[in-house]
Amino acid sequence: MLYIFDMGGVVTSTATVLPRMLKILGMSREDFFRVCGCAQGNSSYGDPMVRVEYDKNAFDLLTMCSDGLITSKEFWRIFSERSGVSVQTDWWQWLFHPVMNTETVALVKKLRESGNRVVCGTNTIDSHYRNHCERGDYSIFDQTYASNLMGVSKPNPDFWKIILTAEETEPKDAVFIDDKEQNCEAASTLGIKSIVFKSAVQVAEDLGFNL
Repeated sequence: MLYIFDMGGVVTSTATVLPRMLKILGMSREDFFRVCGCAQGNSSYGDPMVRVEYDKNAFDLLTMCSDGLITSKEFWRIFSERSGVSVQTDWWQWLFHPVMNTETVALVKKLRESGNRVVCGTNTIDSHYRNHCERGDYSIFDQTYASNLMGVSKPNPDFWKIILTAEETEPKDAVFIDDKEQNCEAASTLGIKSIVFKSAVQVAEDLGFNL
């Protein structure tokens, strides 16, 4: 069986940097998202409890960063031009301090020890990806599928299609775990069993494992 785990909010804390970033920039949340080109965040970035309509044709700065169309450095250059606020520091990287969920890590290890293939399927940007790599966070997985390297972000169905193709796995033989309901719904439309993450214990119980 192939298990696909989201990273932020599942394997690690969400490590939300936006509140501190807004304070540093001296901007409101509304103004920040307006400059980025999206009203209240987008489908790949933001509070998992806030449902944002997915638009596959969206080219806001956050989606472009998550899809790997621009780097974090390019994000800040465009952001500075649009806002008039000069930003020389990549705050996406330096404010990002995720904490590993030890119970989820234990579940991932247990699944792998049971002979399953366990991969990470994450919406991320180059700064956060680099941070996780430096810390060795992805080392618990057999493989990592990062949106900024894949050229597509959840909940675009192509995200899972790429993973299934690379893993040579049928949808019926895959399980997806994510803290965002709309991502799970999108994966389910492909025939992938999906579990909305609330806690590692809850997911383990759903999968028939004990932590």
